Amino acid sequence: MSALFEPLTLRDVRLRNRVGISPMCMYACVDGLANDWHLVHLGSRAVGGAGLVIVEASAVEPRGRIASEDLGIWSDAHAQALAPIAAFMARHGAQPAIQVAHAGRKGSTNPPWRGDRSLTTAEGAWTTIAPSAEPFDPPGGTVDQVPAAMTEDDIRAVIAAFAAAARRADQAGFTVLEVHAAHGYLLHEFLSPLANRRDDRWGGSFDGRARLVLEVVRAVRGVWPDAKPLLVRFSAVDWLPGGWTLEDSVALARRLKAEGVDMIDASSGWVVPGEAPPFGPGWQVPLAARIRRDAAIPTAAVGAISDPAQAEAIVAEGHADLALIATASLHDPYWPFHAARALGALDRLPLPPSYDYVLRPPARNP
Repeated sequence: MSALFEPLTLRDVRLRNRVGISPMCMYACVDGLANDWHLVHLGSRAVGGAGLVIVEASAVEPRGRIASEDLGIWSDAHAQALAPIAAFMARHGAQPAIQVAHAGRKGSTNPPWRGDRSLTTAEGAWTTIAPSAEPFDPPGGTVDQVPAAMTEDDIRAVIAAFAAAARRADQAGFTVLEVHAAHGYLLHEFLSPLANRRDDRWGGSFDGRARLVLEVVRAVRGVWPDAKPLLVRFSAVDWLPGGWTLEDSVALARRLKAEGVDMIDASSGWVVPGEAPPFGPGWQVPLAARIRRDAAIPTAAVGAISDPAQAEAIVAEGHADLALIATASLHDPYWPFHAARALGALDRLPLPPSYDYVLRPPARNP
């Protein structure tokens, strides 16, 4: 029997299998509002058989967008635009999840397929914020805007914005919430000594640098229903000397578990230029495995997971509780169905009847 196609229960939410769709920015919005692109993109992955589909990084305030085309959840109008998408995903068997995020100093850019990433004032640039007034890139780089170092008022406003976003996500019908603290965005900027140069209570020691993430999670868990699971994605290592380490991640995961976090989504890197990650198939799986073992918390593995046997081994061998696929699902929205067929687990994954009778017809008399 396939471990990948066993259900997974987190709090009162049951995933039909251990395949999740990782949040992937689409840069397809106007004013942060979801539209028919998101319905088709996300709905296709739900119909394709995933147990969990995570909506892309959704900004908790306008200045928290990566690019002006980013998805947002900073107003009730944004939640209303997302509600039918969450309902469609749930109707077709996937648990609808959303990642709430703030880009910090990596905001106010153009989409990544443009070489000139930093926006000009004429293009609608906005002032970014960060723990320290240091840009991601040096002058002349692709993301070189100097952010404003956050004041206490800024920090309190961001914490409140995350909590408000969580409340809207619940109202929109999402059953799983993920806080984004990875990839060099705001919460990761506070965690990493490579980006956080503060000497107040929000910087310096591990406790100071971890304070904002813990405060955000505490505020979010305070409004997110007890029956619904809360995930945190963080970068488990920085891939540079002097940065955030895997040992730091284990320590943070233990604290997050005590605050009511149900799963760690273990990614890595991207807080400063010049990192050298060891790219390759399943390259981040050992990070998820170490956190799962040493912090005693469920984990999701992500990063170049594309082969069904590979995903099966991740779960069956206890490296992680959930396999998140990203690029593979862009190539094939029905990756879970095809994986189930390859693993001999089709009986665990019925498709909608309109597809099922064609792709898996009943035996017919000659």
